[in-house]
Amino acid sequence: MEELNYLKRIADRTLDLRLETFGAVQIAGPKWCGKTTTAERRAESVIKLQDPDRRDGYLATARIKPSLLLQGATPRLIDEWQVAPVIWDAVRHAVDERRKKGLFILTGSTVIDDNEIMHTGTGRISKMAMYPMSLFESLESNGMVSLHRLFSDRKYDIDGVTSDLSIEKLIFAACRGGWPASLDVINNEAKLLIAKDYVNVICNEDISRVDKTRRNPSLARLILRSYARNICTLAKKSSMYNDVKQEMEGLSMPTFNDYVDALEKLFVIDDIEAWSPAIRSKTVIRTGKKRCFVDPSIAVATLGASPESLEMDLNTFGFIFECLCFRDLRVYSQALGGRLSYYHDRYGLEADAVLHLDDGRFALIECKLGSRDIEDGAKHLIEIKRLIAEKNQTDKSSRLREPDLLIVLTGGEMAYTRDDGVKVIPIGCLRD
Repeated sequence: MEELNYLKRIADRTLDLRLETFGAVQIAGPKWCGKTTTAERRAESVIKLQDPDRRDGYLATARIKPSLLLQGATPRLIDEWQVAPVIWDAVRHAVDERRKKGLFILTGSTVIDDNEIMHTGTGRISKMAMYPMSLFESLESNGMVSLHRLFSDRKYDIDGVTSDLSIEKLIFAACRGGWPASLDVINNEAKLLIAKDYVNVICNEDISRVDKTRRNPSLARLILRSYARNICTLAKKSSMYNDVKQEMEGLSMPTFNDYVDALEKLFVIDDIEAWSPAIRSKTVIRTGKKRCFVDPSIAVATLGASPESLEMDLNTFGFIFECLCFRDLRVYSQALGGRLSYYHDRYGLEADAVLHLDDGRFALIECKLGSRDIEDGAKHLIEIKRLIAEKNQTDKSSRLREPDLLIVLTGGEMAYTRDDGVKVIPIGCLRD
């Protein structure tokens, strides 16, 4: 049944396609991002393993005969399945036995260790990611520039398309985050509370529940704050560890790593891997991870920032803006099999994001909040493209694909194509 206030998600189409193709689908992502709501709209029956009134009974059934929990109209949604990891193997077995498509949907907000399940589920259970809402899904981007069409149509004319998002509106959207619950309230102050409460729940409860290991909420908060201070930079773990250690005496590096691992399992931390094409010496290209959250509002809430304070500090918001761009690019490229990396070398040449599609096409992307920085961003992208072409000329035995798109994402108002082919696109115009 359609919900009157349900905002369509790009993941809706991805889920439909996978249900037509596989026996079961796992939707994984951070809590509160809308996984259960999206899955419930496709499900014919639902079981929620975290229901406090029924949890003990469900767990007892899972221990004795888990197949009983799979009985019901299909697709059957099993929400927070990781509470009883044996469900995974039971679903895999049921898919083999019934030999039908679209039988089960599994949703979960944590990553399960491989040793907790017997089989991978390959070919039976399709895995898809879900993220907080993009600006297009929250109806803040007008969606007049399609990422899919940018890749598929070289004649696509974006010139003159304008964004409705002012810098002030963009800052508020980043502070509020892509949490569906934040769109259900009218008061702006209340909307900002969702991300703050999310951080509190992660630090006070979930970081200890994720693998049943008691952890210190204060230490979790300090680590999140260090990550927030270094958001969208190549800060080393050792430097963040030293930062936290100054306020948490006796902290060891293994303990620091344990907390970071737990935050990754909760889909809170979402670092960006390096792209290392053979266009420079291996010793030149930086290969550390770019520090990032799954949603920019986590950084804002952890830092204790506000829309008002960020309006007075656009330098800090520039990093928050980059995190917002990463979130939206992940969402928009989902149907295209997109994954993100970055390029940065020791000469200062960089691309904030490299968006790779599953068919080999890719885009080099710079995220520049203001118009003053667009020229520098475009120069970086053109130079990387030139280096790839130069490498292909000198080493024809191992040619690299040249970038299909060069994009500068901005917080500005108008989209246009530069004479050098670089697409300048306001994030407030972009969609899937």
